[in-house]
Amino acid sequence: MRVLVTGGVRSGKSRHAEALLLPPHVPEGTPVTYLAAGPQRDDADWAARVAAHRQRRPATWSTVESTDAASGLWEAEDPVLLDCLGTWLTAQLDEIGAWEAPEHHWGPALEQRVDDLEAAWRAAPLVVAVTNEVGWGLVSEHRSGRIFADRLGWLNQRIAASADRVDLVVSGQVLTIKGAG
Repeated sequence: MRVLVTGGVRSGKSRHAEALLLPPHVPEGTPVTYLAAGPQRDDADWAARVAAHRQRRPATWSTVESTDAASGLWEAEDPVLLDCLGTWLTAQLDEIGAWEAPEHHWGPALEQRVDDLEAAWRAAPLVVAVTNEVGWGLVSEHRSGRIFADRLGWLNQRIAASADRVDLVVSGQVLTIKGAG
């Protein structure tokens, strides 16, 4: 079972994704791997967000911080919560130098990384992925913003296409837009 949870910032998407890996959806005490797939941040606001997420998760959950989400999915033996595709994409764009270079320099490398992630996603027995819905805003005046929004929209489409279920979270309310409710 593969579930993609999308929504805006502070929409409640991470809380909803976490709930999908708790009873009654999975047996009580099921170990879950929380795959934090973004770049490491060292500011106080980011640390507070991470702490809040950790505090509400059960003690049976383990956290793996890695920008190599594909390997994290392949290696996980338990259900996985991948949070989030937007931060994963940011890390990938950082690593391949996409922000300033022409797309033909980094496009093929990103395509390969997305292919690897999608293959691992398709093979995972139980995974819930969180992503941001950035396609409803204005087109950024900054190149980096346009690269991010365009590539995240493309990534979301690829992951959603092979998801069993896609949930959209708006103001804490969940709308299942693909699959059973």
